[in-house]
This record gives sequence, C-alpha cells and structure tokens, in this order.
Amino acid sequence: MNRQDLRHQGEAMLKTLFGSVAQPAGLANLLTEAAYGGIWTRPGLSVQDRLICTIAALGVGPRLKALRRHLGAGLDHGLSAEVIREILVQASLYSGFSAAEETLALAGEVFADRGIQFPADPPEDASLEELDRRGAALMASLHGSRATQGYASPDNPVTGALYPAAIRYGYGEIWSRPGLAHRQRALVAIAAFTALRLPEQVAKFGQSALNVGLTRTEVIEAIIQTAPYTGFPPALNALGAISAAFK
Repeated sequence: MNRQDLRHQGEAMLKTLFGSVAQPAGLANLLTEAAYGGIWTRPGLSVQDRLICTIAALGVGPRLKALRRHLGAGLDHGLSAEVIREILVQASLYSGFSAAEETLALAGEVFADRGIQFPADPPEDASLEELDRRGAALMASLHGSRATQGYASPDNPVTGALYPAAIRYGYGEIWSRPGLAHRQRALVAIAAFTALRLPEQVAKFGQSALNVGLTRTEVIEAIIQTAPYTGFPPALNALGAISAAFK
C-alpha cells in the first residue's frame, strides 16, 4: 500500500463518518492519510468502538470543535444520546467534573440541532452506604487483586483521604449507571487515561478490561485510536505500559 492508497482509504472513512472529505487547511492530507486512512481503518476495533474512544479522548481536553464533529458522527453510527452522555460523564470523572459543564452543554446543542431530547439523568437515590458497597464490589470484580494495590491500598492514610470517595462515586455511581456496558466503560477509561498521559492507569484498566469482554487487541487499538487527537507520545507511552502489563 502506498500513500495514495492510504489517502483513498481516509477519504472513504471521512465520507462514512462525516459525509464529507473536508479537512482543516494545512492538515488536510496529513489527517486524511495518517488518521482516517491509517488508524480508523485498522482491524481489531469496530467503528462504533473507535467513536467511543475518540469522544472520550476529546472529552477530557475538552477539545470542543473536534468533539462536536465526532458527536454528530457518533449519532449517525448508532451511539444513542444516552450513550454519549455517559461517555462524557465518565470522562469527566478522570479529567474533572468541570469538563462536563462544557462537554455536556455541547452535546445538548448537537442533540437539539437534530431534534433529539437530552436524556433524563438516571436515578441517584442510593444511600451512601449502598454506593460504598456497590462500588467496592464492582471495583473488586473489575480489578481483582489490583483493586487494593498502589494508591488504592486501604492501609495508606494519605491516599485513603480521597480514594473512598473515588470508589463511592466512580464505581458505585458512575460505573453503575445505565447507558454504557462495562465493556464500553473500559474503552472510555483506557482512551481517557491515555489522553491524560496516565500510563499507570492505562495499564491497570487495560488488564481489567479483559475481565469485562475486551480482547488484548481491542485494548491496544483503543490506545492507538487516541493518537491523532491527543498526541502520539502519550499513546506510545500507554502502549509501552500495557505491553509490560500484558507480559
């Protein structure tokens, strides 16, 4: 395959995603060839899953202009408004809830432009005790022995000042919400942590993703998918971390 072939592949993918091959001036051939021809057409991960990863990576920025475009593509390729909301909510768990103020507002605009009502928030009526129980159980089933290692160690008084809240609201609330399967939430976590340059978390969640239905190939592809949007160096660092973890 030569560069022209990659560009043709990229143009076909652009039309599939956006209905147009238009790209920003100065980046057109580069994006068409490297991102849409070289990465989006790789085997190992479906287009819908690639959209989940891309929206998560753009959502932690947040990079609103590119995010708007990919939210529209997500709706066109089978991601419901509820799924998109949950991707953005979960991404904000990792980058800060302040990011969701911008990304969810943008999603609301995209939905409104298409006549889609913003989905109602799921019930949040569980007690704190129930959130703690649910979070601990989900964390243990997802991570196994890694659930109590590193900053998650229960006998660390410093990280223990914050980590119980992460279990309560991260696993007990957000990971337990309807709208995204655990397999999809693992994709969100891997892409978001790669974009945030947190290879240790990528390695942890990349291994745990195997417990909720992802394959090693899908984990690797989820990391690669972020490269055109949040940088090749963070993706390479994450690939290095997951390579060592898989060994």
